[in-house]
Amino acid sequence: MAAERSSTKRGPRLKVTWVRSTIGHKAAARGTIRALGLHRLHQTVEVADNPMIRGMLRRVDFLVEVEEPDGARPASAKEEESK
Repeated sequence: MAAERSSTKRGPRLKVTWVRSTIGHKAAARGTIRALGLHRLHQTVEVADNPMIRGMLRRVDFLVEVEEPDGARPASAKEEESK
């Protein structure tokens, strides 16, 4: 049941692509990459945009590229554009 609830509730998302190897980096960086759901170099996953994930991305920002999917801009940016 919990899986059903989380799959139906979709909030803002981020696309994360693993671009640099973890060879020679600390085990914590390797663990964070795995916790983000990345298994292979140049793999892209879509993750929830929340403070916990943002913190994980900050820890491995030198290994990944992050982008917002098309049409997933914050409401404040949309309001500024309409002015």
